[in-house]
Amino acid sequence: MTVVLTEEERGLLYGSQGDAGAMAMRIVVAAAELLGARSLVRISSAHIDGCLHHGDGGVEFAEALVRGGGHVAVPTTLNVGALDLLHPDVVHADAHKTDMARRQMEAYVAMGAEPTFTCAPYQVGHEPGLGDQVAWGESNAIAFVNSVLGARTERYGDFLDACCALTGRAPLHGLHLTENRRATVVVDATGVPDALKTRDVFFPVLGTWLGLMLGDEVAAIEGLPVGTSRDQLKALGAAAASTGAVALFHVVGVTPEAPTTAVAVGIEDAAPSRPTPPGWVSRGMPALPRRIRLTSDGLRASLARLSTAEGVKTIDAVAVGSPHFSLDEFEQLARLVHGVSDGPDEAGAKPTGPARFVVPFYVCTARDTLAQVEERGWAEPLRAAGVEIVVDTCVVVTPILPAAGGVLMTNSGKFAHYGPSNTGYEVVYGSLEDCVASARSGRLERDEAVWTW
Repeated sequence: MTVVLTEEERGLLYGSQGDAGAMAMRIVVAAAELLGARSLVRISSAHIDGCLHHGDGGVEFAEALVRGGGHVAVPTTLNVGALDLLHPDVVHADAHKTDMARRQMEAYVAMGAEPTFTCAPYQVGHEPGLGDQVAWGESNAIAFVNSVLGARTERYGDFLDACCALTGRAPLHGLHLTENRRATVVVDATGVPDALKTRDVFFPVLGTWLGLMLGDEVAAIEGLPVGTSRDQLKALGAAAASTGAVALFHVVGVTPEAPTTAVAVGIEDAAPSRPTPPGWVSRGMPALPRRIRLTSDGLRASLARLSTAEGVKTIDAVAVGSPHFSLDEFEQLARLVHGVSDGPDEAGAKPTGPARFVVPFYVCTARDTLAQVEERGWAEPLRAAGVEIVVDTCVVVTPILPAAGGVLMTNSGKFAHYGPSNTGYEVVYGSLEDCVASARSGRLERDEAVWTW
């Protein structure tokens, strides 16, 4: 299929912005042809996943763009790399890989991208608006920007994301188009106890279920609390994008494209002139998509899938922060380890001072978030408790964990999914509270009662 280009886009293709711009445009146009897009769409922001070192070819590609005069055309953030540039000793890699990983990260900065090095750019100020067309890489970031912010991106991976950033264009297809953003299935979560739906530990499990059940379908989820937090939605999307290929979900009454189920599925406009009749079916109006009721058995099966270490009584390490820890999550962790909150805990008890963890406890976050944690005086008390704060990268994509292997505990559905294959550790899943309690004792401690209903 021939892609129709504007005069400006043809200029880019023939070198109006230099050799790198021309190469990037050729790649974008070729991708559009493969995807069946008839034209390109102008984007307003990008998030590049391609700065993570998977092999030397990625370095050569990025440096070729630099030599060709490449420069990003829109505000662009960078995903994690394979190094913690602020704490270089935390990564246990050989000199060649360390050098190549650094070169790959630096090449994208040289092209004008912001050195955010985070999988959660929406936590460090990069927030496109509702309806904005963007080109984002990294699975959780894609799910978040589509679902929670309501901007529009398809799944842009290495190194198409960089080409979109340099040209300011993306293929006009898929989730860039309104008709492809409508929910095709409604998930009924009204039967899940309210006490469980307010708990952070619920959302990675729901996301795991969503990815396994629906693949890449767009769901409208009914029955979640109006006060569902951004961190909870972040965890939901990250797990759904890991176990499946979910790039967009709607939470009715919470996310911006789903004020009602009828709007989410495309039966009703966002500002209807009259109420929708019961059943949401009328003359000339499509029937409601299929419905799936969330059950205890389904959730418990997904919960079980997040743990690969069976029958263990002890753990060897804890890792949290995938996606990267937010400031709110740090505040919660600070409260749990004691001594660094601004006042009494939820039970009214005064902080008693941090207790030293007996196993390594890693928190992965953005360097900008760490700066805010340090400003609030939380970082040193957390480190005194045994927390190692990792920035610019995470424990699943580069060697940070002790090489001996063992059992890794996490509250992250994404870490739980990728941990065994990427790190060699078996995993057990629990809440952040469970992770802190287990790290203090070295024994596996989990609240199982919350899942009984």
